[in-house]
Amino acid sequence: MLLEGKIALITGGSRGIGRAIAYCFAREGCAVAFTCTAMNESVREEEAELQALGVRAKAYEADATDFATAERVISEVTADFGSIDILVNNAGITRDGIMLRMSEEQWDEVIRVNLKSVFNYTHAVTPVMLRARKGSIISVASVVGIGGNAGQSNYAASKAGIIAMMKTVAQELGARGIRANAIAPGCIDTDMTRAMPEEVLAGIIAERIPMHRIGTPDEVAQVALFLASDMSSYVSGQVIPIDGAMKY
Repeated sequence: MLLEGKIALITGGSRGIGRAIAYCFAREGCAVAFTCTAMNESVREEEAELQALGVRAKAYEADATDFATAERVISEVTADFGSIDILVNNAGITRDGIMLRMSEEQWDEVIRVNLKSVFNYTHAVTPVMLRARKGSIISVASVVGIGGNAGQSNYAASKAGIIAMMKTVAQELGARGIRANAIAPGCIDTDMTRAMPEEVLAGIIAERIPMHRIGTPDEVAQVALFLASDMSSYVSGQVIPIDGAMKY
């Protein structure tokens, strides 16, 4: 098992890509802590299913945008599990609209959830990883953060910020054995993609994705697994697109 004996914390781990990463890691022997915006039956089912894979698993209700809450969650996870070897920053939202018509609220909310949350949890977990002199920080960015996308200036800015942050963290913490990388999914089968008009999605698949299909959360999770494992022991400060050679 690639992650046997390791402990991961995944923000936004109760749905979509975060949920797929949680199951992928658990199948490889990793104990999994994950955050959610609200405890509900689906979250409890995920806890039980992860535990049924033979690993420790626990959900934590948390607002990813709150700095003090991130510190509390890291403290609780460390107390419950003993340490944190892997952090996956996955929490994210969209509030789309062209720049001219975008409200300040739309801008602030996306930056706060997508970008500030990465700062919050990376800042909070760093002392834990520094003491251990090891760790892998993986942040979910987007191809939009590389190539931009009309109608998503807030989302693009947040994801580009994540990429720059991970490159910087990799430089700051590399000497202490801590790696930081970003993954940049393209068009993936999640709730965000399903909310797109069918004709728009079909056009993207036909005209911009040479593989002529959208990706799956499991395909994103496999790349996260590589970055979490010792297979990527000399990979840091990188951004890995997962996009089927998408044109952007």
